[in-house]
Amino acid sequence: MNRSAKMGIIPLIIQLISCSAILSTSCNAFVPSHDVPRTTTTSLNVFGGPQKPNSQSLSPLPKGISPFEKSLSKNVDIQGDFRKRAKLAIDAAIGDGVKKIEIEFPPLLGGSQSKSQFDDFDNIQELDKNKDWTMQLAPLFLGEGIYQKGKTWLIFPDLKECEIAKKEWAGQRYQEATFTTIEAVTNYMANGSNNGAGGEGGYDAPWGSNIMSGLSKIMGGEDGDAGLLGDQAALDPIIDGENSPATLWLVIQPGNGGPVEDWVNCEKMSIAQPDTPVVIINGALDKVKGGFYPAFVFPKLAATVDRFYKKFESTFYLKPFSDKGVYGWLYRVYPEPWQVVWENVRPGKDGNAEVEYVVIKVLDKRPSYADVISMLVKASQSSNN
Repeated sequence: MNRSAKMGIIPLIIQLISCSAILSTSCNAFVPSHDVPRTTTTSLNVFGGPQKPNSQSLSPLPKGISPFEKSLSKNVDIQGDFRKRAKLAIDAAIGDGVKKIEIEFPPLLGGSQSKSQFDDFDNIQELDKNKDWTMQLAPLFLGEGIYQKGKTWLIFPDLKECEIAKKEWAGQRYQEATFTTIEAVTNYMANGSNNGAGGEGGYDAPWGSNIMSGLSKIMGGEDGDAGLLGDQAALDPIIDGENSPATLWLVIQPGNGGPVEDWVNCEKMSIAQPDTPVVIINGALDKVKGGFYPAFVFPKLAATVDRFYKKFESTFYLKPFSDKGVYGWLYRVYPEPWQVVWENVRPGKDGNAEVEYVVIKVLDKRPSYADVISMLVKASQSSNN
């Protein structure tokens, strides 16, 4: 099914079941950390600002990302800045031999329609932005020979998104990439390459996909498939020895707002081509790793967590926090450590707020949601004393 068809009653029921399980098991969808985070030599001086570690400088936060900087957000190419930072981080990670890479950021920030976590938006808007963001990231790789001739795979969550992207981004430079889907890659790995290394049974189809596929064929009549789920012609062929194995996979928003089977299939793909770096872009891996989807309801997904998703390196990660009256960010650019950044919001000129970003903690290990909030609250309290 395409993403629009996936936003009906079944996902709603799943969410209700998941939330019920969370309340009963006290799991943390942000990936709880059971280790006490160890700080580096960086320490906090709330009034004097952060002290950076001598061994490594830290990337400053991008401009215009605060919900209190809306006028600035609308006039700054925030997403372009994200892409430049992400490209450098991905290059560094791949250079260090990292094969499982997570990219996470707010996709709706910036431009005339900029939206923060406090604004209304839906999954379709997010998916469109993530699609466009990835299409503009790809050329940063496609200028290099090793990523050309179809060796960079743009892997969409469904056929309709692949079709739309291929129509909207039809330039010559994009033709250096392979346009495909999670389903097409998983089936190829199971049936056409690596002797079925893609996993037992091949592609794990979402509930109801067969019904939609059958309906599309019936509606098409003598003309064949009506294309409700997308046009098969949008898929580029995958040919062993030519564009396969790939040099890079860019996987666009798997699972997040769609079927959980996307995440299961991503593991199957990676098993089949273990030497190909897989970059998951805004795939909500926090939910997967943090127990948002209860194992007794989603046993296949649960089985992927320890053996696959917990091995992902957060290479470019920027997540907003707003709780208990404080605002801040968890930020990382590989290979740097994690930064917890507090937004010190003060009244400014003409009634506009002024935002100062204060790095209050630098950590070798990623902190939990509760840890981040606790740090932000302490920073806020210290500044008021």
